[in-house]
Amino acid sequence: MEITQRKLNGVFEIQLTPIGDERGFFMRSYDAGIFENAGLARNWRQENHSRSERQGTLRGLHFQFPPFAETKLVRCIRGAVLDVFVDLRPHSPTLGQWDCIELSEANKKMIFIPRGFAHGFCTLTTESEVLYKVDNVYNRDQEGGLLWSDPDLAIPWPTDSPILSEKDSRNMTFREYLQHHQTRMTNPD
Repeated sequence: MEITQRKLNGVFEIQLTPIGDERGFFMRSYDAGIFENAGLARNWRQENHSRSERQGTLRGLHFQFPPFAETKLVRCIRGAVLDVFVDLRPHSPTLGQWDCIELSEANKKMIFIPRGFAHGFCTLTTESEVLYKVDNVYNRDQEGGLLWSDPDLAIPWPTDSPILSEKDSRNMTFREYLQHHQTRMTNPD
């Protein structure tokens, strides 16, 4: 397992290292000791599994408001996705910046995304399956989403007309998020 810091502070790319032979391969996909040594130890609370059956399916960009924000450890186990994450941390020097990585069954990469990020992905293949661990419980009342096509973010998705859920088609822009977040900080629940 090789862990590399990405351009946004706190985000790490993890290259898994399968050991293969004529039967296939064996691969450790998580090791608490390695994660602890890298300062990435978390108490994972859930593992979620997402399956998409059409290329160009876009899920996201999702997040939860504090105190329900989640760290995510994301891996594609079938097909391929373009995984995107946007920094929403209020005092971060990279607030509003994004990065992306292709995660695939073939490249065996994972991405570690800390709390305070919006996250989403777009499928690059007909069938795609994504597993991701999270370190907090889901709270429907604290969920939010950024609009995939927000011109202020200008994310170059692999399609101009993705397959979206009704909910994701109505997500807020980054500017709306900033206004909403300031309101929440001024008038917490």
